[in-house]
Amino acid sequence: MDQNRRRVPRFPFAASVELLEQKSGLKIKTRVTELSLYGCYVQTTDPLPQGTIFAVKIFTDTEYFESHATVVYAQPNRGMGLTFHDVKPYFLPVLKGWLLSALQAVQH
Repeated sequence: MDQNRRRVPRFPFAASVELLEQKSGLKIKTRVTELSLYGCYVQTTDPLPQGTIFAVKIFTDTEYFESHATVVYAQPNRGMGLTFHDVKPYFLPVLKGWLLSALQAVQH
């Protein structure tokens, strides 16, 4: 997806992620490599099709974030872009804190 088409910028971000596919119960553990206010990019050699819905849990050493997400695009053997939805208010400060830290890291 072209950076110019994004609603907000994505920032480099490294964290563990667990994806639970809603229909099949498939669980994927992998890494987040980019993060934005509305979604993330995850590494996986076997991305799932566009439109697949997941429950997402992203973990750092000190915090975690939960949301539902949908696959927006998939890149074979590389990963997939997810968009968050139904984010609970409790998790917004966690996400915004991570983004602020990522922004500060990029500016230095």
